[in-house]
Amino acid sequence: MTSSVSKSSQASHTLRREFSFGAAFAFAFAFISPIVALYGIFGLAISTAGPSFWWGFLIVFAGQFLVALVFAMLVSRWPLEGSIYQWATHLLGAGFGWFAGWFYIWTLTIAMATVALGAAGFIANIIGIHDASGTQVALIAFVVLVLGTLINLTGRGILKAFMMASIVAEVIGSIGLGVWLLIAHREQDLSVLFDGGASLGVSEEYFSLGGPFLLAIVFIGFSFVGFESAGSIAEEVHEPRRNLPKAVLFSICFIAAVVMFSSLAIILATPDNAAELPGFDVDPVFAVLTAQLGLEFALPLQALFTIGFIASFLALQTSASRLIWAKARDRALPFSGALSKLSRKQRQPVGPILITTVIGTALFLLSNIAENLYTMMVNFTSGGFYLSFLFPVLAFAIAVLRRRWRPGPFSIGAWTTPVAVIALLWVVFELINIAWPRPLNGNPWLDWSVIVGAAALTLVGAATYARVRKRIENSEASAMLLALDDDHVSENAEKAVGKS
Repeated sequence: MTSSVSKSSQASHTLRREFSFGAAFAFAFAFISPIVALYGIFGLAISTAGPSFWWGFLIVFAGQFLVALVFAMLVSRWPLEGSIYQWATHLLGAGFGWFAGWFYIWTLTIAMATVALGAAGFIANIIGIHDASGTQVALIAFVVLVLGTLINLTGRGILKAFMMASIVAEVIGSIGLGVWLLIAHREQDLSVLFDGGASLGVSEEYFSLGGPFLLAIVFIGFSFVGFESAGSIAEEVHEPRRNLPKAVLFSICFIAAVVMFSSLAIILATPDNAAELPGFDVDPVFAVLTAQLGLEFALPLQALFTIGFIASFLALQTSASRLIWAKARDRALPFSGALSKLSRKQRQPVGPILITTVIGTALFLLSNIAENLYTMMVNFTSGGFYLSFLFPVLAFAIAVLRRRWRPGPFSIGAWTTPVAVIALLWVVFELINIAWPRPLNGNPWLDWSVIVGAAALTLVGAATYARVRKRIENSEASAMLLALDDDHVSENAEKAVGKS
């Protein structure tokens, strides 16, 4: 079936392999950087569950590491652009895979806009705009979006350089800062981690189903996503079957270590009168850093944090654009002809990159107009990742239990079945935990935001899928990819799909 695809058709759908293992690791690392993860969840988690929330990191990491093992096996067998979409399609068919990709596209794009808004807050502080208005934040985020789009359009060289710079920023801004806080500014001993909600007056219900600890795990769940993004650039990585499983597993382990260490350092550096610190209720991390280091040190650190946020934005935009391009190559989206084209010189998916820019701009405008939209975006992003993860993990577990799974070069042997089952149970648990409509925000729309968002995307997705279903079934590109099955997967076949 693959032989029927013309050489010109293959040439028009090939990307350049310009990423090494190091670049793929940096890409996954930057996707949800420790800085973004720390700032995204620390204030929410500590205000909800107190210092003992830290133990939730161990639980979430254990569950997500099992998911990472599943994804490492999947990317080893199918190292194709589009990651979650491709894996789900190969395991349970085009319709199942289409919806996996649909939810993942929107999760990535909304997360991209959310991270840009987060970066805008830091930039506003750095340039002296304190208590920035919603309009000012949206405008700065738009500038970040435009500059990030230009970087992505320019080529992979600048993108790789920025990802490497983000690792340097993380080392200085997270590890270096954590070491300094522990050495020179430690206020608490480790017993504070066993507070169990006593400081919040909720110790009796701390571990209950509706208690603070499970809610903290909701927030922590956002810290350990992004490792799968290495697979989203699979056809741009040298020796992907060997390099990508390592990138997936190394990135989640490194991110977990840095986030847990940095969080521990800030917890132990938090003084007893923390509630009296200026701005602690809004941004406890910056409040503690300012109290311990002074404003003259805290502001330069925000510049490092900004680098981490922008690198995360770039990785999210790249992942979203590659997923859109991969689906368009299969003629699985409206306007697939335009969206599947690559630029001649850089072999970049220009159309999908610009689509993410348009959607991001629309979200910035809406966030400035619609009250609580930003909070809704944050809520849905966390749930959206786990909803997207559910598709390939469920499909993998079914394949393993039916004994239809044949591994690629990376395999965990006899551990495959228990890992598949436990990973599925974990993703289902965390998705329910995130989506559960707790009376948390004082607004029913926010409390139900994950469920409402998923339902809305399902309806729009069903209408879109109905429009493109026949094209998917008849698509030459889709047939070419689906032909890369078990006994037919080889380096030559892989190069026919993705070699420059």
